[in-house]
Amino acid sequence: MNEENLRFVVDRDKKMALLAIASTTNNDLNHILNEAVTAYLEVNDWQVEEIKQALAEADAGDFASEEEVEAVFAKKL
Repeated sequence: MNEENLRFVVDRDKKMALLAIASTTNNDLNHILNEAVTAYLEVNDWQVEEIKQALAEADAGDFASEEEVEAVFAKKL
C-alpha cells in the first residue's frame, strides 16, 4: 500500500468520539480514520455515479410516464 501522512484539524468532541470508537473496537485511531475515509469515498463515488446515470437518462429523454408517477404516488398514500 502506498501510504502518506495527512494532517487536519478536527474539533475536540469529534476527536473524543473517534478515540472512544477506537478503544471500544480495540483498534488504533489510524485504523478508525482510514475506515471513515474509505466509507466516505465509497458513498461519494456511489452518489456521483448515480447522478451521472440520472443525467444520462434525462439527456436520453428517459423519464417516467404519467401513469408510472401516479402509481408511485398511489402506493405512498
